[in-house]
Amino acid sequence: MMTGVSFLSGAGQAAMAMLVTGMAMLLFRLAKGPTAVDRVIALDLLSVLVVAFLVVFSLHARNTTYLDVAIAYACIAFLGTIALVRFIHRTSLRKSSRPGSPEPEPPKGEPHD
Repeated sequence: MMTGVSFLSGAGQAAMAMLVTGMAMLLFRLAKGPTAVDRVIALDLLSVLVVAFLVVFSLHARNTTYLDVAIAYACIAFLGTIALVRFIHRTSLRKSSRPGSPEPEPPKGEPHD
């Protein structure tokens, strides 16, 4: 019969294997795209999986230092995602305001002039 410690160890290893598999699939999506928005979403989800991996590894290694690293990484990844989204938004606004480009349509549900 399995003891509690061996079950927890096996569950941690299985969780880390699944997280690494998910990270590998996201790296494929990050490389393939097809748009910048898809890449930003894949990068954001990859950072979530890295944080989850660090938490599971912290439990598996019985070392709380990795939890501090996970918290710091989550904060930095969030700010990075916000910066990338703002960059993409500004780039798309510049492209639509060039002379000769079609006038962007207002979003549905909002009144327009």
